[in-house]
Amino acid sequence: MIRALPDPRALLRRPIVREVAAFGLVGGAGFLVDVGVFNLLAYTVFLHTGTSGLLVAKGVSTTLAIVANWVGNRLLTFRAHRRSDVAREALEFGIVSLAGGAIALGCLWVSHDAMHLTTPLADNVSANIVGLALGSAFRFVLYRFWVYGPRAERTEPTGPIPVRIDP
Repeated sequence: MIRALPDPRALLRRPIVREVAAFGLVGGAGFLVDVGVFNLLAYTVFLHTGTSGLLVAKGVSTTLAIVANWVGNRLLTFRAHRRSDVAREALEFGIVSLAGGAIALGCLWVSHDAMHLTTPLADNVSANIVGLALGSAFRFVLYRFWVYGPRAERTEPTGPIPVRIDP
């Protein structure tokens, strides 16, 4: 039996699909910041500094992308789940983002030092394709379920807890 494909408009009405689409849009802007700043620094300011210069360039570009992504995700992707405690939200977002950025740095280190793939193309593929893809998947899950996830309200019981005993 052949089933009809679902209506794309119906798919876009699903909250998770909207979140993933908005996350991709915000992440795309962050990607442009990350890649642009990385290449600007790595191949101008840090051109002949070796791996340490590349890692510094990636660290700076990742940090700037984190700020852009926090603003975008707060205002667009997870706007319905924003927290009133902005400082705590920003701190948690930063922690998750740095962990995701560390994934990209790790990919760059493995490619550049462990595998000795030292061309600009290899650096960009390892840091800005493999590293960002792995880091983005990690970040989305933790943003959705920790930073912007549902918060259980802690309340004290107001009376006895009902217990049902079946004979």
